[in-house]
Amino acid sequence: MGDKIVILLLVVIVALVGSILSGVKIVQPYEQAIYMRLGKFIRVLNQGLNFVCPLINEIVKLDLRTQVLNVPPQEVITKDNSPVNIDAIIYTRVTDPKNAFFEVANYQTATVYLAQTSLRSIVGEMELDQILSNREKINVQLRDVLDEATDKWGVKIEAVEIKEVNPAAKVKDSMEEQTSAERRKRAAILDADGKKRAAILEAEGKRQSMILEAEGKRQSMILEAEGKRLATILESQGEAQKLRILTVGAAAMDSKALSIMSMNTLKSIGDGQATKVYFPLEMTKVVDAISQYMGSGTSIPDREVANTSDIEAAVGKADDILGPIPSASEIKSQISKVDERINREKKEIETVVENVRNE
Repeated sequence: MGDKIVILLLVVIVALVGSILSGVKIVQPYEQAIYMRLGKFIRVLNQGLNFVCPLINEIVKLDLRTQVLNVPPQEVITKDNSPVNIDAIIYTRVTDPKNAFFEVANYQTATVYLAQTSLRSIVGEMELDQILSNREKINVQLRDVLDEATDKWGVKIEAVEIKEVNPAAKVKDSMEEQTSAERRKRAAILDADGKKRAAILEAEGKRQSMILEAEGKRQSMILEAEGKRLATILESQGEAQKLRILTVGAAAMDSKALSIMSMNTLKSIGDGQATKVYFPLEMTKVVDAISQYMGSGTSIPDREVANTSDIEAAVGKADDILGPIPSASEIKSQISKVDERINREKKEIETVVENVRNE
């Protein structure tokens, strides 16, 4: 009898402890719990240790952290009748545990189904090119639609991201052909533009080359003519100086002196390497003058020695006829001026060439 009483006391104690423990509920920091008693909502339990009525309570915990919901791929017909497979990811968070539990049976499944239908509606009003280039616009529209619909459920839609847009195989082939054609078009345009630019640059180069060549020829002809003119002047002045000296020297010579000079000339001819020598008809007079000087002639006519004043009276003054003969310093000065002009024009040509190269 005593053993039965002990066992009964142990059962009562265990039942009492169990009932007391059933009234103690621990809620995690990222959770909230719905407390119901006998089918009636009592309150929302916050994080930490909570005491409720034992045995007749019902607790449902809801996670308040952001959850990721995957919207499975689905085929959608666009506005331009192009079938595409599209899927998305939704980031949700429970803001009101009471509404999330009592207003909808399963807010996660309901949110995914609502995203599928909304996505189909949004994409159906857009063309394929707009879908491929305006994903951000689709994300914003879909987030606004879902957030408005799930607000009464106590669920906040934080973000929506289109994960992949995959056109049908035939549409993809057509897009690849269109892209390839567009690239060929751009390549042809770029190639034609390059050839056009190359032709323009080549023509411009030829034009500049012809201009420079013509300018070079002109400068060369001018310099050559200038050089010839200066050489002719110097040569003529030297020849005139030579004649002037000979005239002054020969003015005092008589016929005997001229005969001696003629004999010296014949001697120099005889010393040459030629096998044949041709004498003009006037040479007979020279020989006759020499024979008369040697005493073999009939007579030796005397020639009156010319006077410088008589020559100037006959032909005029030498300075008036020949003009001033430049000195060595004057000739050197003229050559220096020509050299300076050549260097200046050379620098101008080099500047033009450099400008053409820079262009």
